[in-house]
Amino acid sequence: MKLDLSLYLVTDKRNKTDEEFLEIIEEAIKGGTTVVQIREKEGETLDFYNLALKVKEITSKYNVPLIVNDRIDVALAIKSEGVHIGQTDMPADVARSLIGDEMILGVSASTVKEARKAEKDGADYIGTGAVFPTATKDDAPSITKDDLKEVTGSINIPTVAIGGITLENASELAGTGIAGISVVSAIMNSEDPKTASENLLKIYNEKIDKN
Repeated sequence: MKLDLSLYLVTDKRNKTDEEFLEIIEEAIKGGTTVVQIREKEGETLDFYNLALKVKEITSKYNVPLIVNDRIDVALAIKSEGVHIGQTDMPADVARSLIGDEMILGVSASTVKEARKAEKDGADYIGTGAVFPTATKDDAPSITKDDLKEVTGSINIPTVAIGGITLENASELAGTGIAGISVVSAIMNSEDPKTASENLLKIYNEKIDKN
């Protein structure tokens, strides 16, 4: 499965029923979302496993990669396309040894040093941010546009920008060398996830990817 990082959705189930949550994901994919990462930090393992299975049914239907945040056990159990880990999770080289060579490995990195180490340890892509202020992830370090350009220019694997990205500010990331934009609220809390995805992807393709 080709990894197209152009529009990378990170899920947030807060204040949503399972049905609402799953519908948002499917509508987002219909609107052009190219990758889905299921990231749910609260709840029991069994609940997360069952929810992830339902999400996998949707992503598989549309041939979109599903990435599981942090939980390598769940990623392996549901046979997702990949896993994403942060700097305080399991070391990337250990994660790679557990998931093998075929699964996608994403790593959060906010500095050149972290990004280079992640690449050396087997990461397929880097998630870098927060590029704008965000309330979704309180502990996300903030980075400047210059920081982002420095990271993308220092490694040979693609970088996805994350953190507070909206329809209003996404175009500001032009010229940074990113391979995609990662959003949470801009889609998960949208009244029309399909249209939000269409518009975000259009901004990436026309204003960011061309610079």
